[in-house]
Amino acid sequence: MESPLWKPSPQRIAAANISTFMRHVAASGGPDCGDYDALYRWSVGKPAEFWNAVWDFCGVIGERGTSVLEHADRMPGARWFPGARLNYAENLLQRDGDEDAIVFRGENRVASRVSFRELRHEVSRLAQALRAAGIRPGDRVAGYLPNLPGTVIAMLAASSLGAVWSSCSPDFGVQGVVDRFGQIAPRLLFAADGYFYNGKALDNLPRLREIMAQLPTVEKLVVVPYTSGSPQTGDLPRAISIHDFMAPFSAGPIVFEPLPFDHPLFIMYSSGTTGVPKCIVHGAGGTLLQHLKEHLLHTDVRRGDRLFYFTTCGWMMWNWLVSGLAAGATLMLYDGSPFIARGAVLWDYAAEERISIFGTSAKYIDALAKLGFEPGNTRDLSMLRVLLSTGSPLAPESFDYVYRSIKSDLQLASISGGTDIISCFALGCPILPVWRGELQCRGLGMKVEVWNDDGKPVRGEKGELVCTAPFPSMPVGFWNDPDGAKYSAAYFERYPGVWHHGDYVELTAHDGLMIHGRSDAVLNPGGVRIGTAEIYRQVEQLDEVVESLAIGQDWPPQQPNDVRVVLFVRLRDGLTLDAALVNRIRQQIRDNTTPRHVPAAVVQVGDIPRTKSGKIVELAVRNVVHGLPVKNVEALANPEALAQFSNREELRA
Repeated sequence: MESPLWKPSPQRIAAANISTFMRHVAASGGPDCGDYDALYRWSVGKPAEFWNAVWDFCGVIGERGTSVLEHADRMPGARWFPGARLNYAENLLQRDGDEDAIVFRGENRVASRVSFRELRHEVSRLAQALRAAGIRPGDRVAGYLPNLPGTVIAMLAASSLGAVWSSCSPDFGVQGVVDRFGQIAPRLLFAADGYFYNGKALDNLPRLREIMAQLPTVEKLVVVPYTSGSPQTGDLPRAISIHDFMAPFSAGPIVFEPLPFDHPLFIMYSSGTTGVPKCIVHGAGGTLLQHLKEHLLHTDVRRGDRLFYFTTCGWMMWNWLVSGLAAGATLMLYDGSPFIARGAVLWDYAAEERISIFGTSAKYIDALAKLGFEPGNTRDLSMLRVLLSTGSPLAPESFDYVYRSIKSDLQLASISGGTDIISCFALGCPILPVWRGELQCRGLGMKVEVWNDDGKPVRGEKGELVCTAPFPSMPVGFWNDPDGAKYSAAYFERYPGVWHHGDYVELTAHDGLMIHGRSDAVLNPGGVRIGTAEIYRQVEQLDEVVESLAIGQDWPPQQPNDVRVVLFVRLRDGLTLDAALVNRIRQQIRDNTTPRHVPAAVVQVGDIPRTKSGKIVELAVRNVVHGLPVKNVEALANPEALAQFSNREELRA
């Protein structure tokens, strides 16, 4: 009989924030929810009551107004807390003391700490400098920065004024930066002189000269030293060092601009591999409320927790991580490659700094398993309570690896949502068991369903992930989309009035979720829909295979009337794909899935292309195989890998 991989103890359930929240709801006149299922049903059945309770329980600082939800039947078009006034930064800067607010490590062993008091002081000084530079509510402030404490300070200073923050990591090339920031016309740009990756120091100043030439709206470039002690800014246009920028100002009380609930806070970007990235605008109130819910209730963040997520400033998980300050957590930042010291660097950090919540990507966990790395057997992870994974589906075998080689007693929460909602549709819950291969639950207040091809809700079948009711962290819109046409087309075109997310998923018997891949990457041989994750799960169990990517190739090429499955594999160093290994791959897939899943062609490549947040790009590869352009290779971390997929002899027969 199937049993869960982990169950919370009665003591842990009783102490969890979500249990306290249920008692709070009952004491405030709401229902007496005895378990997560009852709480979830109430949260989606009475959304105004639920989100009002979240505001209360999480202690949001601000004026709530008299209404919680207007136009609840409109999607898009619903309005949350229409009379509210608040400031995101004020809610993140509540603590003031000598405890760590931010702990930072770079792969070059640079380390620093910022206390809550120092954080407030630095935000105060930088906010004054921004105000003196003319930055006002609604102005865009951009960051081209590594994951540094100074990046958090810059974002908080900008948002305290009501400016709109947008960032991307320094590994973006010139065109990638211009494609993003060029659309939003920032008035001020923070940029580092360089960054470290895989043991190398990389100079960003030459790129900055080109970027500034193409961003005429930037009135001031503020250069942050990282790879050099004091970068020379003299030949950079409109540039000033951050030290000189802040020098005239002393720390004092921070003036937090009270703003409407939907005031723009962040501009995020779609991956952009099929065109210029979409500029997704997220509001301050929706972001704050959703993140507080996810941190406090789903992740069980407690005051003093040491919260880590491996991310860059170009991925939404950075924004999610930083909001942990509002829950009283200490932010644990890391910048650089996670594979320094053969993958040990992050676990050394976790052990030495006693990290309690550790977040990373599914691909990183898969890679550790392939390396045979067992951090739980060699390091003190006694404080580690929660392990988070996202970016792609976490294979059931990776669940086994976590509990075998990292820690047997922790909540493993595979989470999924996206840049589009700056949060999660499905994630963890500290009072629920962990079942192999499953995301524990649908998020509170998120009316998520799985629909089949007829648009009917199903359980135990694969289908489309949809959300059938509004939620606060829906985008307030797209930038430069005054009539909302691009926004509506992105999410509401397939099912009018219903959010269509584009994930191919399954609702399980445990009321959890399994993700089988992106809908637009689903394979369709002979009219049968196949999620790519089903194939990856099988082939990547083979010791020889490091990772894989599957596409549907139009077949036959000249007069296509169907598609065939093509599988690309990256093997361990020194190995070559031969007929015996191809047969093993096909047999592994056939034995554990269906004959339809078995690839017609298996091709070896030296690298798999991925976005800068680590997601493999099936559509870009499919375009290359079919001789179509990939419109925005700047969105890729390794665009050179695409060349391996062009004009392959193996794909002509």
